[in-house]
Amino acid sequence: MDVPNISNKQGKLFKEVVQHRRSIRIYNPKKPIDANIVQQCIEQATLAPNSSNMQLWEFYHVTSADKLKKLSNYCFDQSAAKTAQQMVVFVTRKDLWRKRAKDNLDHINKIAGGKDPKDYNRREKFANTYYKKLIPVTYFDFLGIFGWFKYIIYWIIGLFRPIYRQGRKSDMRIVAHKSIALAAQTFMLSMDNVGYDTCPMEGIDTLRIKKLLRLPIGAEINMVVSCGIRVPEGIFGERFRIPFDEVYKSV
Repeated sequence: MDVPNISNKQGKLFKEVVQHRRSIRIYNPKKPIDANIVQQCIEQATLAPNSSNMQLWEFYHVTSADKLKKLSNYCFDQSAAKTAQQMVVFVTRKDLWRKRAKDNLDHINKIAGGKDPKDYNRREKFANTYYKKLIPVTYFDFLGIFGWFKYIIYWIIGLFRPIYRQGRKSDMRIVAHKSIALAAQTFMLSMDNVGYDTCPMEGIDTLRIKKLLRLPIGAEINMVVSCGIRVPEGIFGERFRIPFDEVYKSV
């Protein structure tokens, strides 16, 4: 498949980055990578699109030899983890929705120049109402009961007009995981752009990793991404993709 040629003046062509990025299973032990550059790539990952700009994510950059060894074990010592120079754990924080909503409200007030909300313009009023009223309705739940109540109400309203239907607790978990997955992909493309390689791993013991990182109960691990510089044998075979015509549907 031919990727469009989108220029990036500060690095490779975007086409080159997309085609060069592979899931690397073995890294070169003689070529260390700079933790500061990896950190910059994580910072670029925070620019990824995410649901309602809630940014319900955290990024744990693991560089210490002791923690890398333990983390590798919790990734079942697969070669992508065992040979990694560094690793990044992508974590969802749906439990922080109240704080993130407030952060957005504070930002709205800041760009509005500290005006009283009653003096906001139309767009500012909409954003203020969105984070003050709609976000709490969307994210609040109690033992899953309120979520199912919302689901039924949305289903009934949906008989008459289009409506957002993801109101259950499980739905909002999916939203949080979709958002951080976008950040993880942005990170991996950023890493390739600077000459570093990565491998996303989902075959992991999430409970032990949570304990290692001392994550709160509400945090959930989306994936672990190992980092390093590839060796030729680190690519397990030629890339295979389903024919584009089979997955592309023009409507």
